[in-house]
Amino acid sequence: MAGHDLLFLVLIVVSVGTTVRADSQLSTDYYQSKCPDALSIVQQEVAAAIQNETRMGASLLRLHFHDCFVNGCDASILLDDNATFVGEKTAGANNNSARGYDVIDKIKAKLEEACPGVVSCADILAIAARDSVVYLGGPPWEVSLGRRDSTNASRDAANSLIPAPFFNLSALISSFSAHGLSLKNLVALSGAHTIGLARCTSFRQHIYNDTDIDSCFANSLQQSCPFSGNDDALENLDLQTPTCFDNLYYQNLLNKTGLLHSDQELYNGNSSTDSLVQTYATNTSAFFEDFSKAMVKMGNIDPLTGSEGEIRTNCRKVN
Repeated sequence: MAGHDLLFLVLIVVSVGTTVRADSQLSTDYYQSKCPDALSIVQQEVAAAIQNETRMGASLLRLHFHDCFVNGCDASILLDDNATFVGEKTAGANNNSARGYDVIDKIKAKLEEACPGVVSCADILAIAARDSVVYLGGPPWEVSLGRRDSTNASRDAANSLIPAPFFNLSALISSFSAHGLSLKNLVALSGAHTIGLARCTSFRQHIYNDTDIDSCFANSLQQSCPFSGNDDALENLDLQTPTCFDNLYYQNLLNKTGLLHSDQELYNGNSSTDSLVQTYATNTSAFFEDFSKAMVKMGNIDPLTGSEGEIRTNCRKVN
């Protein structure tokens, strides 16, 4: 998703998709004896980063999404280009858009001091995503751990697998299904757009061309996002409480004030998704429960375990 803080979770359907697997080698207590302070170190650094810049919570959550949806949750998104591959950081969805790499670097440095060569960058991303959501008022969940880090990355894969925010509902459903994620997972995970920002380029088509949008809302956005130019203008994904993880994103959809075309597609005449949006808009507990379950499920997309991959010393480069 080019140039914005979208937490968009969709994949273009490809002939061989990744799959969600409940890997027996992942466990919530994986670091209990290997690095007992690992979770508290990540939590402290995430809190400090969000205190410094509230937007960082959404950025860290988005990193985990963009990692998992390109060849699994393996921290490939963190790798810089090298002599053997062009990495994912300059893919259209991430270039000048994905953020938080420096925060991950700081967390990794602290973990290397405490437990050298033990905690993977992929697990850091998963823990930091959970801690960001909790810090901003969202639900907790137990993160399964034990992922290892990839030794390669692919800009082409990222360009192919991370879609633009103008996808319609059928494309969203097909994409999630290809990765073992259900319709309920789709609607719940989209609620991550209750925090963060989006660039003008990601919602321009929606505010000028679509009819499923409140006209006053569209007009107000057109003031900062003209038909051409000012591409980097930022707007809140949730116009009501953009720094609080709550259910108001779904209330926005009921009012036709979803910022992205793909958001509003979730409440646009489809009985299945409309019903879920209505439930989440009126029942925060239901949203939180389903979001937590979906995050665990998403975090199990094709992890590297056992002797696969490596534990990077520096998240930006292969050992």
